[in-house]
Amino acid sequence: MSRPSIALSRFGYGISAKDSPPADPRRYLLAQLDAYDPAPAAIAGRMRSRGETGAMVELVRSLRQDRRLAGAMAEAGPAMAGQSAPSDDPRAAALEGLPPEYRSKLAEARQVLVGDIAARTQLAVSSPAPMIERLVHFWSNHFSVSVGKVGTQFEVGPHEFTAIRPHVLGRFADMLKAAVLHPAMLLYLDQFQSIGPNAPFAQARARRGGDQPERPRGLNENLAREVLELHTLGVDGGYTQADVTELARALTGWTVPGIGRVGRFAEDQPSGAAFVALVHEPGARRVLGRTYPAGEAGQALAILNDLAAHPATARHIASKLARHFAGDTPPPALVARLEADFLKTGGDLASLTATLIDAPEVWTPAPVKFRTPFEWLIGAMRLTSVGKLPPQRIVGALNELGQVPWRAPSPAGYDDLAASWAGPDALVRRVELAERIAGNVPADDVLARAEAAFPGALGEATRTQLSRAESGSQALALLLVSPEMMRR
Repeated sequence: MSRPSIALSRFGYGISAKDSPPADPRRYLLAQLDAYDPAPAAIAGRMRSRGETGAMVELVRSLRQDRRLAGAMAEAGPAMAGQSAPSDDPRAAALEGLPPEYRSKLAEARQVLVGDIAARTQLAVSSPAPMIERLVHFWSNHFSVSVGKVGTQFEVGPHEFTAIRPHVLGRFADMLKAAVLHPAMLLYLDQFQSIGPNAPFAQARARRGGDQPERPRGLNENLAREVLELHTLGVDGGYTQADVTELARALTGWTVPGIGRVGRFAEDQPSGAAFVALVHEPGARRVLGRTYPAGEAGQALAILNDLAAHPATARHIASKLARHFAGDTPPPALVARLEADFLKTGGDLASLTATLIDAPEVWTPAPVKFRTPFEWLIGAMRLTSVGKLPPQRIVGALNELGQVPWRAPSPAGYDDLAASWAGPDALVRRVELAERIAGNVPADDVLARAEAAFPGALGEATRTQLSRAESGSQALALLLVSPEMMRR
């Protein structure tokens, strides 16, 4: 790969019709730091939740109390997460057994989710700063949220739009607090149900004889564990189970607006979440050997600030970033360089990005990464100048490829390794979709388009295949599944 090709495809999502190969690849990438728009018009209306989340969660809670509906709700399964069910699917019949107001809310949730996925995709296709869009998606996957829980359909889009995009060139500590304490994360990891055992609300409830059995109660450690293992220190970051429990206690009180009887006591927070002091565990906390005095909402913020600056966090972030841009086995020298920059600047992500651009390990000529399905689709749409597609078609294509945004199978997000995406079945899906794309767009001058897309990097085998194609459409389909398109 040539340096212009690396700048286009390894750092970004490939060339678009309005692009030409950069004469100065490094300057081309650095200029994107200024060209990036964190709040473009396409998502302006989704920078905050539409206020439907709390209402949906409360509706589900009320329905679950009706034993006549409990079975139907359980049978509905994935449809509650905003996924459509075929007409002959048992889930479809189960949904018919639910009250119309809930079916209406599910339909609204699906519509919102599909619209947000389409907006995210179209931004990546049309952006003048594709490298920064790649970083948005990298960090969104690092702080992965998924639509597996009721209400998250309304929140996963705003999580990326408000917690990730504004901070992608800011400070890691600010992104950490915004992402971890956003309603999407609080729902996904059940933090909104976590109650301090000695909190005023818990004690009052105990005096009344306890809560209803269908309402989860007590301390929930899910979010605390993922913050330490996935978002900051890493699995080998030196924390203990006691640190998990203490962080979980500090996080009590952070919840989603409009949920529960204590919601009327909630204080709105900048992250879009709410804080309810009545369910916060009182007292000081001790995490990683440091003591944090009682401070209600500020206690968790103080701990997150220190976790963001921890040396283990610097190492963890540097390793993941190096893996994404320089290969499944990241070069130790690159990891060390990124780690040093993170520590020196206090987690300045713009500086970290500039250090990445200047790192020689990222400019190695051989391809270093296999494109994930989302990366491949964005690259194909940019290369073929596909116009604005209906949202449902975009989601259908991503679903066919096996990587729908905000639907990762675990809080660890989607894998960033070739072995997860290079299987024969996955490649067949790309071939089939490539044929459909090529049959629906202009397919003239494919060889010239290939030369521009991969300047100085188009292989002789690919060039020969394109020149021997029976038609422009066949040549374009071949280009879309060529080695140059599959790897970066």
